[in-house]
Amino acid sequence: MSVEAQVQPLWKPGRTLLEQSNLKKYMDWLFVKKGLYFRSYHDLWEWSVTDLEDFWESLWNYFNIKSHDLYLEVLQRPISGLIGTRWFTRSKLNYAEHIFRNKTKDRPALVFQSERSEMTEISWETLELQVAAVSTWLKQRGVKPGDRVAAVLPNIPEAVVAFLAANAVGAVWSSCSPDFGKPAITERFSQIEPKVLFTVDGYVYNGRTYDITSFAAELSASLPTVKDTVLLNNIFSETRPDRFTAWDDILHFEHFGIDFEPVPFDHPIWILYSSGTTAKPKAITHSVGGCLIEHMKALMLHQNVKPGDRYFWYSTTGWMMWNYALGSLLCGATLVLYDGAPAYPSSQVLWTMIEKARITHFGSGAAFFIASMKSGVSITSERLGHLETIGSTGSPLPPEAFEWIYKQVKKDVWLISLSGGTDVCSAFVGGCPLLPVYAGEIQCRMLGARIEAFDEDGRPVLDELGEMVITQPMPSMPIYFWNDDHDEKYLSSYFEMYPHVWRHGDWIKITDRKSVIIYGRSDATLNRGGVRIGTAEIYRAVESIPDVKDSLAVYLEKSNGEGTISLFVVLAKDKELTDELKGQIRDTLRTQYSPRHVPDTIEQVSDIPYTINGKKMEAPMKRILMGQDPAKCINIDTMRNPESLKAFI
Repeated sequence: MSVEAQVQPLWKPGRTLLEQSNLKKYMDWLFVKKGLYFRSYHDLWEWSVTDLEDFWESLWNYFNIKSHDLYLEVLQRPISGLIGTRWFTRSKLNYAEHIFRNKTKDRPALVFQSERSEMTEISWETLELQVAAVSTWLKQRGVKPGDRVAAVLPNIPEAVVAFLAANAVGAVWSSCSPDFGKPAITERFSQIEPKVLFTVDGYVYNGRTYDITSFAAELSASLPTVKDTVLLNNIFSETRPDRFTAWDDILHFEHFGIDFEPVPFDHPIWILYSSGTTAKPKAITHSVGGCLIEHMKALMLHQNVKPGDRYFWYSTTGWMMWNYALGSLLCGATLVLYDGAPAYPSSQVLWTMIEKARITHFGSGAAFFIASMKSGVSITSERLGHLETIGSTGSPLPPEAFEWIYKQVKKDVWLISLSGGTDVCSAFVGGCPLLPVYAGEIQCRMLGARIEAFDEDGRPVLDELGEMVITQPMPSMPIYFWNDDHDEKYLSSYFEMYPHVWRHGDWIKITDRKSVIIYGRSDATLNRGGVRIGTAEIYRAVESIPDVKDSLAVYLEKSNGEGTISLFVVLAKDKELTDELKGQIRDTLRTQYSPRHVPDTIEQVSDIPYTINGKKMEAPMKRILMGQDPAKCINIDTMRNPESLKAFI
């Protein structure tokens, strides 16, 4: 008997969930409509990743997805590999249209709270009127299907309105959080050549007000394709550069309701960005239909989101979880938004909001729960009567955090640890309302996601540590990377290690009971509170300082779920790493990019390890610094400067 089999679960689904969950209703529907009977979730999963066409077509029918044209084929595979897979060919649909199928007078569409404002509700009627006005304005300004609409907005209702308006007209959405620095935002938006830019005059975080009006003007001027810049007065009532359009003026634009533009299934819905580990952040482009069907599957079946629920995930507009949370509106839920720091004015703020907003599903990055556990927040479970699920993602949630949630937060809550990424704007592994929860483990591989753990020889292993791979296509995989001729960046990002198999960059173990344990990243991507950060951005900023010749950044996970970013620097001749220089490095990273880019430690070394062909050896150094045998991490013969290893070993 394995160790996992002897461990007692922290939670088991009750009879009501077992019998009335969305997933159980879907399984009953499969039996009635298709004669398919599955004894367990794992049998259902096996069918979903083996008979792909029948599975995804069943979801299309079960969710009653509206297409303006009949689809020709459910699945059209390329000659080889996963790139180029096409789904529901010839169908035409609209993501925003499916959201507004749920409009009702019985409950609000959005609930919003920020550091500066009390909780407010936005009705479906108000949301519809605002989206109609903004989408009509976009059309009048010449925005057509496929044009890009970019936004530098906080997590506020206007960001949801702007997205829905852009999506309604068939435009491609892309957003960044305003706490990103100008170089970071410019690097992202300059690649996609937006036609319209939405921005704010400022934002508040951790009690401090940030005026970005001049920055917004500079950003607009640096993007030559931008024809219109819309300024939302988030902080100051009057400030507006002359050539900007006022958000409030657009809201009064004459309209005749929302005219939803049907687009092909594989039409781009939004552009998200990779962390920029080796170069500029890659512009990952997802499809309208892929995200529509995937979000319905993930949120309805794996998180049991139902009409009338209230769904919250702490995020910024620069993290894919913001896009993912929008999917709760597809389920008939009310989306709860919060703009501000998660621990200001105290570490209680979000926990208090659960009760006040009557949140049903509460989610955040694992770092938030670890911080709450360590700060000793006071939570009275009796006041969390509406709370059904707690979601955690971004980095592995340690077993002690699982146990803390059940001891100190709510003993009968369903804790859903999930993991996926910007790459699919969803999760690969996550929750299941039919399975128990074990400390430190993710309940299951999600339906339609053929996840395996591969050993060094590319063979699937069970109950052993391996590389996380995906061996079958999913509809929400990127349709392409923007401006990526011949899919070169796409291929190098996921398919270099195993031909035609997606390697995700996580170390995982699939247990005997088919749960999943994630041990951290197997690649060089940095992680700050669940937000992935590219080393290339750090290098560009740090190495712009005259005293710094070279640098290497690594993220080191700890067993308790925390982690640190360590920066190693090579300095100019006769220079020493003083406190003043450390301060300059931190200030440069904070100013040019964001506070998340600032390392926890900075150390001076004589040289940075490189391969013969000139690549910094980030991943091998990470493994060495985490205690692995250097002989198993690195081949000296592939190094340009093997003597540089001394400082790391």
